[in-house]
Amino acid sequence: MGLFDFVKDVGRQIFDTDAEAADNIKNHLEVKTHGLSNLDVKFDDGTVTICGDCANQAARDQAILIAGNIQGVEKVVADDLVAPEPKPEEPEEKVEIYEIVSGDTLGGIAKRYYGKAGAYMKIFEANKDIISDPNKIYPGQKIRIPLDD
Repeated sequence: MGLFDFVKDVGRQIFDTDAEAADNIKNHLEVKTHGLSNLDVKFDDGTVTICGDCANQAARDQAILIAGNIQGVEKVVADDLVAPEPKPEEPEEKVEIYEIVSGDTLGGIAKRYYGKAGAYMKIFEANKDIISDPNKIYPGQKIRIPLDD
């Protein structure tokens, strides 16, 4: 599962031309995502291809979401963005990828998933590299929802 769709015309603008897109996206990922190495990024007509190594699945998910939530990105191909299998003594983090729809708030999403709107900070903290302000989310943005056991 290496192809992820995103809304092309929303998100943070970090490049003006396709020629500068790959370098800017790579730099953005290196600043925003911890646990990436040997990173290579390509950009072609709205599709970002990310290759490299990730410390874990959470770093991989984060890199995909950060790249996909950039204005001008429609698809992210991550077939060669590799995370090691979790060790048996390290439980795998349970998350769901959620796409923001019109009218959503982090409080409303928290109420839906956790039963209380006040738990919105849990969602914000899990996505602080994607969401700069809990009051500024937009339709089409994809975020991680941490799931409790």
